[in-house]
Amino acid sequence: MHTYRILTAFAVLLVLSAWIMAPKWANNFQPYEQTIPHTSLSFGMIPIPGGVFKMGSEKGEADEAPVHEVHLDPFWMGTHEVTWDLYEMFLDKNFEASVSEQPLTSVVDGLTRPSIPYLDMTFGMGKNNKPAIGMTQYGAIQFCRWLYLKTGIFYRLPTEAEWEYASRAGASTAYFFGDDPKELDKYAWFGANAGETTQEIGKKLPNPWGLYDIYGNVNEWTIDHYEADSYQKRAGAATKNPLLISEDLYPKVLRGGSYKSTAEELRSANRVASTAQWKRIDPQIPKSQWWFPEAPFVGMRVVRPVTPPSLEEIENYYGTLPEEDY
Repeated sequence: MHTYRILTAFAVLLVLSAWIMAPKWANNFQPYEQTIPHTSLSFGMIPIPGGVFKMGSEKGEADEAPVHEVHLDPFWMGTHEVTWDLYEMFLDKNFEASVSEQPLTSVVDGLTRPSIPYLDMTFGMGKNNKPAIGMTQYGAIQFCRWLYLKTGIFYRLPTEAEWEYASRAGASTAYFFGDDPKELDKYAWFGANAGETTQEIGKKLPNPWGLYDIYGNVNEWTIDHYEADSYQKRAGAATKNPLLISEDLYPKVLRGGSYKSTAEELRSANRVASTAQWKRIDPQIPKSQWWFPEAPFVGMRVVRPVTPPSLEEIENYYGTLPEEDY
């Protein structure tokens, strides 16, 4: 309880200081570079304008139908997938301390961090400028919490609707560039060109809104719980900022396809559901909250809402513990 009160008090100070000291551009909804304080590391954020789009597809899998109207508020989205150099600072406190120009604060120092994996979670594919992989949705959310404690800015995973909207970049075709999968080689690392491995971020062309590797390289976590008929429940009426939350551990939604995917699996409307099979070889009982040892194709990208949530909502988002997984 004492630790929770310290975290809460520190979170209040972060929110207040971020508001008081916010740079002028914060009111202008522009691209920006988020620096990790007291380090040389940073990541880019691109503004995604709010708007209306048609979500889903009538030509894909059954869980993509029906196409329905969705209204979204504006947000920023990471220009790239989260890389190992960023994720490893969260993963390993000693590594973070070694690259930080100042001692870690007591709250960041006391942050609950992932267990050090018993496997090489790069699976031999390397880390240099490559996307971090194999984390659970809970691990991805706690990385966002680490970012919040470091920067005072609320970052989270995208909703499923936000991800599809951002990937489409105004297009209603299968891909943001049209319907011809032969064009994918310009924009994505996938089964046909990736050589069975993750690739360095930003080597392909971005989509029209400036998002790199939005297709391929690694599947990206969303917040949403997966239901095959969730679109049917939204049919017939416009939906604003849809989000499906469940305390159940499985399945959750991932988007975008990976270095292993077919061209069909990279379509903007394609949905992927997480599964307990991704922890099958984990010898721990209960299974790890942090790692999917059989999912080297899973990664993440962060978003930042233009209107930040309340402190209570932030605490609920970061503080919800997953159920034990046997």
